[in-house]
Amino acid sequence: MLRQYREAHGFKLEDAANVLECDRSKISRVETGDRGIRPKELRELLTEYGVDKDTQATLVALTRPRNTDGWWQDYSKVLPDAYLDFIVAEGLASRIMLYSPMQVPELLCTGDYVHAAASADTNVPEGMERQRVEAALFYRQSILFDRQPELTVVLGEAALKQQIGGRQVMREQFEHLSELSHEHDWLTIRVLPFNAGAHAAGDGGAFSVLHFSETPGLGLVHVSGAAGGICLDDAESIAAYVRTFSHVTWYTLTREQTHVKFHELARIAR
Repeated sequence: MLRQYREAHGFKLEDAANVLECDRSKISRVETGDRGIRPKELRELLTEYGVDKDTQATLVALTRPRNTDGWWQDYSKVLPDAYLDFIVAEGLASRIMLYSPMQVPELLCTGDYVHAAASADTNVPEGMERQRVEAALFYRQSILFDRQPELTVVLGEAALKQQIGGRQVMREQFEHLSELSHEHDWLTIRVLPFNAGAHAAGDGGAFSVLHFSETPGLGLVHVSGAAGGICLDDAESIAAYVRTFSHVTWYTLTREQTHVKFHELARIAR
């Protein structure tokens, strides 16, 4: 984004370096992601490029180090670095598209479900499952429900069949999904049924796509993985995952059908 703003403003690397009174090599390394930049320096560059205050606030927030002045500081032992990068950005997104084929995602989970999943996660140290629950519910979900971004979730039917935490935990999770799918206009949950057949995401795992209304040119994709996953920010990757998500939604149940399915699953689990 810095490179795009600089070039749009007609600045060369030397011009940007003069703003910060530094070498052009520093600007180059910042723009290629080889080194970070302090919030104060970022604001100076963005102001020089004529970038509006709302966009500045978003970009400055995204550069904030993980180990300073954030709620995530207390949970670094249970949240992998790549995952921390993602959830910091998630808390700023205006639109989220989330595909989860095998497990209910944390944004929609009950505390007991998160605890059961964390107990089976080899990246969560033994005895620290409670901290993972706190991070998911009291921070990640709280930020989501306070901000209410446009959130669309495609949930694979396999996630509803996977028994996590036992019958009671699953019943409560189904009841929670039923409530969520019916009560919030900004949240759309759609189930991808087994009989959907082949689809664009058929050979892949869970992923999320983030968009930022204050910064239309900025996007982020998080692809889940055993070590916290990876974050992709190049335009081609983002476009590919958006296409995949859009294609998958054609094969899902409607919102109302999804709500009925959650209600029925909760009844059966009683």
